[in-house]
Amino acid sequence: MRYELYYWTGIQGRGEFVRLALEDAGADYVDVAREQGDAVMMPFLRGERPGTRPFAPPFLRAGRQVIAQTANILAFLAPRHGLVPASAASQCQALQWQLTIADMVAEVHDTHHPIAMELYYEDQRAEARKRAASFRHERMPKYLGYFEDILAGGDGRHTLGRRHSYVDLSLFQLMSGLEYAFPQAMKGLRRRTTRLRALAERVASRPRVAAYLASPRRVPFNEDGIFRHYPELDGA
Repeated sequence: MRYELYYWTGIQGRGEFVRLALEDAGADYVDVAREQGDAVMMPFLRGERPGTRPFAPPFLRAGRQVIAQTANILAFLAPRHGLVPASAASQCQALQWQLTIADMVAEVHDTHHPIAMELYYEDQRAEARKRAASFRHERMPKYLGYFEDILAGGDGRHTLGRRHSYVDLSLFQLMSGLEYAFPQAMKGLRRRTTRLRALAERVASRPRVAAYLASPRRVPFNEDGIFRHYPELDGA
């Protein structure tokens, strides 16, 4: 099957979690909006195309199915491409962790847009400083400490048993984004995130992932996406 991935052009965003899974699996897919422009997504979002109407990108077209929500897309893809064990218990556990990652990603976004999506960052800069300070000092250590404990409770190398999964790929993306957006805060957490950093390095060295990261398909982090580097939000 050739998948069609739909996500905004010019940014990694939530679509990057899906791209990493597709790339690592060697799946046949096309990044539709990057080839045809963002307007190609509008008929789906307006409910003018067959299949379940998505609320927002990312969404994946697989045959006649239209699947939305990052964690839901990954839960669909993973058993088809060996990115999760076959047991229902393991798949439920993986989805739980992916949803926890999604919660943290939403909080990252809210550090630079704490009031409203439709306002520019410059319109909510003071509130963003307060939100980011709370995130750096309270929420980031709590989330990363949780996943560090998950790794420590397993084989120390994987989140799910003794095998690579889509959760490992997503943790790589999370760590990469945090290193970009909050380099100073992440430096302060270096000793408390040794397993997560080692996991990220292992994922980055996987042959298909490494090839993807070195290719033009990997859009650089920038200040239009979820992970944005504003020095003042990093405590500078």
